Amino acid sequence: MTQAEIKLCSLLLQEHFGEIVEKIGVHLIRTGSQPLRVIAHDTGTSLDQVKKALCVLIQHNLVIYQVHKRGVVEYEAQCSRVLRILRYPRYIYTAKTLYNDTGELIVEELLLNGKMTMSAVVKKVADRLTETMEDGKTMDYAEVANTFVRLADTHFVQRCPLVPAAENSDAGPPPPAPTLVINEKDMYLVPKLSLIGKGKRRRSSEEDATGEPKAKRPKHTPDNKEPIPDDGIYWQANLDRFHQHFRDQAIVSAVANRMDQTSSEIVRTMLRVSEITTPSSAPFTQPLSSNEIVRSLPVGYNISKQVLDQYLTLLADDPLEFVGKSGDSGGGMYVINLHKVLGSLATATLESVVQERFGSRCARIFRLVLQKKHLEQKQVEDFAMIPAKEAKDMLYKMLSENFISLQEIPKTPDHAPSRTFYLYTVNILSAARMLLHRCYKSIANLIERRQFETKENKRLLEKSQRVEAIIASMQATGAEEAQLQEIEEMITAPERQQLETLKRNVNKLDASEIQVDETIFLLESYIESTVKR
Repeated sequence: MTQAEIKLCSLLLQEHFGEIVEKIGVHLIRTGSQPLRVIAHDTGTSLDQVKKALCVLIQHNLVIYQVHKRGVVEYEAQCSRVLRILRYPRYIYTAKTLYNDTGELIVEELLLNGKMTMSAVVKKVADRLTETMEDGKTMDYAEVANTFVRLADTHFVQRCPLVPAAENSDAGPPPPAPTLVINEKDMYLVPKLSLIGKGKRRRSSEEDATGEPKAKRPKHTPDNKEPIPDDGIYWQANLDRFHQHFRDQAIVSAVANRMDQTSSEIVRTMLRVSEITTPSSAPFTQPLSSNEIVRSLPVGYNISKQVLDQYLTLLADDPLEFVGKSGDSGGGMYVINLHKVLGSLATATLESVVQERFGSRCARIFRLVLQKKHLEQKQVEDFAMIPAKEAKDMLYKMLSENFISLQEIPKTPDHAPSRTFYLYTVNILSAARMLLHRCYKSIANLIERRQFETKENKRLLEKSQRVEAIIASMQATGAEEAQLQEIEEMITAPERQQLETLKRNVNKLDASEIQVDETIFLLESYIESTVKR
């Protein structure tokens, strides 16, 4: 765990959950697994506050717990899961792209609340969608439930582990902490709910949905409450499935850039057909025959079997080896080599960074060393056709930044410099790790800058919000245009300009965060894939 990652985790926890949760979370990240009382003692926080903070962290899957043999429960922070908070906007946008506004709000609610029952999500989303509709229109619960089922069928949401029924009925003393289990075949099984109803609009605080004033409403006792149909069955967003989708999108985009649109559509079809059957950590997709691929192509692509075979042969013969042939049955069996694809994407990212930081000549040397594996300094000068002095400067510059490494091969055991070969090489894994570390530092800097910009203009932002609230309330009561104009003039022209500048800067910082996170995703996927091999 590097200092850059800890700092980034600290900023994310503080921004989303507040100071106390951040204090407990960062302490667990630094120290590893610890029992409750030790956490309270080391952080100087009251036991009650530590319990509440741990509840929040467990609810959002940021902390896990385990019971030791002596019955002590220890809590451990999931640093990698904390860093996923950066990707929340991307998860939500993906759900919107695939399943419209309903899918977007379902995923947003699950990410904001950590874990929720299906009935609670459906009601909340239906209410939120009804709020945005025109008067007289409402969102049906059944429509939201259908979208939820589609998300579960494609594994974008999954069930949370439960306490087994046997553990609840056991007559003995309860364990210090429950053991949560889930059967893999039940993970995406949606309970049969008859959710009948429509989304409700918010009323004023004095009246409820029926229009009755508060004073006249009968008080409901807890016994009057209807039982929740899916009580105890909680759902969460399946982040691994989202990552699989991002990886597939990157592969399709890479094939489109290298070949053409038809090739990318063939690869997209192969990925789509095997997306549920292929585990997210697998190095290859499930083998598909060309007959299966031609049947699964989108309706708009009227490609004959012969043309498809030519495209598949072209993809299989490509030097990057994105697509491989695994057999001849069924007109030929083809797989996508996911590990090779991730390696190529990580290498392209490194090349791009070298070009941006050091220029095109350095990028030429970097690509040369990548291609030839090992080169002496004289060979680099000759192959790259760059003068000796310049080539030496560029090599040392990249060596000092850890983009390339130097390997010594001695002719004699004494390692005398005159009798030693010095070979330049690129270790893609270590270079990717170094770049990933820099990306974490960059994002932490971007977040700090955004917070500074907002803090500097806090008074102006509060004034702008107040004015907007007054205008909104006046519009609701049917105020005249002249009165609204008068209220708008409370913000002067220089202040309005300052607000525009702030908005532009914050948007730019947000966009930069998302772009850096895309690089982080590619590098993390490559490192994970390589380490597993």
